[in-house]
Amino acid sequence: MDLPGPGRDFSSLMRQDKDSCLIEPRRGRKEDPLPHSAILVFNPEDLRTFQDCFTHPVSKSHKIALADVFTGEFNGSPIALAGPMLGAPQTILVLERIIALGARQVIASGWCGSLQTHVGIGDIVLPVAAISEEGTSRHYPEDTAAPSLHLMQTLRQALGPSDRPIHEGTVWTTDAPFRETVTKVERYQSEGVLAVEMETSALFTVARFRGIDLAVVLVVSDDLSNFKWRHGFREPVFRESRRKVARLTLDASSSAAASLSHS
Repeated sequence: MDLPGPGRDFSSLMRQDKDSCLIEPRRGRKEDPLPHSAILVFNPEDLRTFQDCFTHPVSKSHKIALADVFTGEFNGSPIALAGPMLGAPQTILVLERIIALGARQVIASGWCGSLQTHVGIGDIVLPVAAISEEGTSRHYPEDTAAPSLHLMQTLRQALGPSDRPIHEGTVWTTDAPFRETVTKVERYQSEGVLAVEMETSALFTVARFRGIDLAVVLVVSDDLSNFKWRHGFREPVFRESRRKVARLTLDASSSAAASLSHS
């Protein structure tokens, strides 16, 4: 093959696959791998709560897209814990990198706003589908935004002792919390959508694309169901539910890790 000389066009040497990405998530030569099981946490308060659940202090191992990544053992299983993060773009930067570092089972734990009158502050939402109004997932060639059925079952069983109502259904993912209009809330409410948040549809889509197991658990922090914003961030029932969900999510992650090691 003739090679281009000085001043000639090198484009003919480039790959012709126009869907190939110029930047891929990869593990660096000096980067330590992560455990197969990982938890993504969005809020700094939740991150501290999760850290406190470990019997021994977790160790900071990585910094990814402004989020800290820790590793530790829970019930004898190695688990990575990453956070905080906000919105689909940052969350997917973290997810892509932890997958490249070895994560294969991921649970994301966050908050959501209720769209239904029967879904109250402190309740737990397990998304089984997500409506995407974020800009990240459309860049991945996946049509279905859904969780891993296996990991959902593990999470469902672990959350049984939570003493809080658990709702399974669709959530609405948006990049624009200040554009949750009356028209949109009315429409999604009439369609039975349970809650609104900022990351789930992108998490489901990218997990499917990368071939890993992922599920999401959300605690209801505020309420839009009566078309007025009622926040419950300081309510005792919300704080207590967050603490219980952290512990039970770690139970689910360690159980998933154990099953993976035995497979």
